[in-house]
Order: sequence, then structure tokens, then C-alpha cells
Amino acid sequence: MEHAVDVLPTTDESAATASAGPPTTRVTLDVNGSEHPLDIDNRMSLLDALREKLALTGSKKGCDHGQCGACTVLIDGRRANSCLTLAVSAEGSAITTVEGLADDEGLHPVQQAFLDRDAYQCGYCTPGQICSAIGMLREARAGWPSHATHDVALDGVVLDDDEVRERMSGNLCRCGAYVNIVPAVLDAAEGSAMRDAADSHAAHAPDVPDASVTRGTTAPDTTAATR
Repeated sequence: MEHAVDVLPTTDESAATASAGPPTTRVTLDVNGSEHPLDIDNRMSLLDALREKLALTGSKKGCDHGQCGACTVLIDGRRANSCLTLAVSAEGSAITTVEGLADDEGLHPVQQAFLDRDAYQCGYCTPGQICSAIGMLREARAGWPSHATHDVALDGVVLDDDEVRERMSGNLCRCGAYVNIVPAVLDAAEGSAMRDAADSHAAHAPDVPDASVTRGTTAPDTTAATR
């Protein structure tokens, strides 16, 4: 009886395969309004591509599991965890990092609000907090409800302390600066400058009514992002 024999690769074949390295793809990433042709490992996250290939180190690597929000960027105007996004999948999308928020006229209104409110301590999570806040405010302007929304049937979203904490709960601050982060987000939401900037920075955002903002009466929670 004849038996099939598996032919194992030779040492030379194994070495050749190893030397070839992992498969790569040629992509062009649109980051902060500039196009960047890159040859990247198919397994590389967008976060690693931004930091290691483009030297945009504002987006931070915290947990690398999508749990802390330090890596948050805007993809086509929507917030996303860049550590969970494959870089090759971002081709064709407009990517905005914290480095691309300010313009010749000054800081983005959310950046300015964080500065005015001293809404940070060590600053490691701040780029992700700011990008997330910008995306969150656009979601509120579009009328998207959250788990904290009391009446989803209402036309528009009323942003208060509880709404901001819930909507920003994916961004952790280990220093506990939430007591100033929440007012900073509400300050940015209130200003007409924020509405103008959101329109100019969000080419993909729909034309939607502004969310209304109220100052909550609940005591600030300095230990957790959620209620």
C-alpha cells in the first residue's frame, strides 16, 4: 500500500520565507488634510502607523485594547479607537488627529476650552479626550441619544453633566480630571465658535440642528467618567 508523504520545507525554503517578512500593502492615508503614501504591514493598527510611520505621536497608546480612549482620532468626522483600526482599512477616509485640529486662527474651540478649564493633569489622555469630545458634540448635534438621555422622542439633545459623563465614558483619565473635563466640554458646546468650527472641520457631517446645553445640578464626580 502506498502512503502519502508530506514534504516538509527545506531549511533554505524556511529561511527564504522568513526573510521575506510579513505581507505589506501600499496605501495612501489622508491625515490632517495631507496624503501619505505608505508601505505598511497588513496587521499594523492605525495608531502604530500614525506614531511609527508618520511621527504623529499626539495619539497615545494606553491599553492597546480599545478600553481607555487615549488613542481616539476622528475618521470621516467620527471618533474611533485607532488602536483597534487596521491602517489598511483607513485608506480613502479623512483622518484627523489632535495635531490637525488647530489652524492659523488658533486652537480648536475644544482645545481652548480644555486649556481654559485646566481639564488635564499629566496630559497623557488629553489628545484622546479632545478628539472624543469633538466627535461626541457632533453626535449630539445630530440628535443621537445616549444611555443617559431621558426622552429619546425629544427633538434634539440636551447636554448636561450626566450626558457628557455618559458620552465620554470611553475615555479614561487616571489622574481624575473629570471635574474639569465635563465643564470644558459644556463650554465648547455652548460657544457659537464651536458650531462654526465643527462645520468647517467636519466635511462629512450632516447639516443638523445644534444640541442645546444646560448646566447640570448634580455634583461633579471626580473619581469616574460615568455617574
